[in-house]
Amino acid sequence: MLEDVKALVREVAQRDVVPRFLKVAHSHKPDGSLFTEADAATQAALEAALPAIRDVPVLGEEMTEQQQQAAWDAGRDGLWCVDPIDGTSNFVAGVPYFAVSVAYLYKGERQLGVIYDPIADEMFSAERGKGAHLNGAPLPLRQPATELRRALAGVELKRIDRELAGRLASWPPYASQRNFGASTLDWCYTAAGRFDIYVHGGQKLWDYAAGALILEEAGGQLASLSGSFDIASVWERSVVASASPALFVLWRDWLKAAGA
Repeated sequence: MLEDVKALVREVAQRDVVPRFLKVAHSHKPDGSLFTEADAATQAALEAALPAIRDVPVLGEEMTEQQQQAAWDAGRDGLWCVDPIDGTSNFVAGVPYFAVSVAYLYKGERQLGVIYDPIADEMFSAERGKGAHLNGAPLPLRQPATELRRALAGVELKRIDRELAGRLASWPPYASQRNFGASTLDWCYTAAGRFDIYVHGGQKLWDYAAGALILEEAGGQLASLSGSFDIASVWERSVVASASPALFVLWRDWLKAAGA
């Protein structure tokens, strides 16, 4: 099934996303986020094709909340979770950091994840119990830093407590930080060891469903800012993560001491 999903995601991205890069009109959804015809075309293509791989409900970012809840309720024995373009703001602005994400869940648990960056042609993938890969190479690609003060951090400050955000901005425990604006790829960069550590104040199901599995299968560890990752609300979760279990403990403990 994994190879079928990878082939489908690559085909849809190259057909429906890449030709529209730098050329697409956009509008704003009620929550203020951007939406393009590329988002709509990609989700429609995946909704139509994924049930041919496994005939279970599809939950997509561009559905209404009612449709999403209905898909979740109907998908206990199998569910596709799709983010047609994660990083739409980057896509519209011409910043080449966005991805197509597909996850397969069974009884609410992550089983398969595929995240594809079509501009870099990087296909990140994982299947429960079988490791994580980038274009066939096992993750992580490099071992993360061993000291927090030498770490490169992926930091998304939105939805993080103001006091903690201020401490991270003014007195960070790490060497440097990045925020590129596509959560699915942030997970992959952490799994690959490109980011040593990662924190995000709040992600939707389609932001983390594939990426969290890729990180786990790369040998990394994850939690939410309030505790265990998988006891938080399925619809929105904060993230604390690292591909290195030892560095993860140092990062989590620092955040706890900082009042996260």
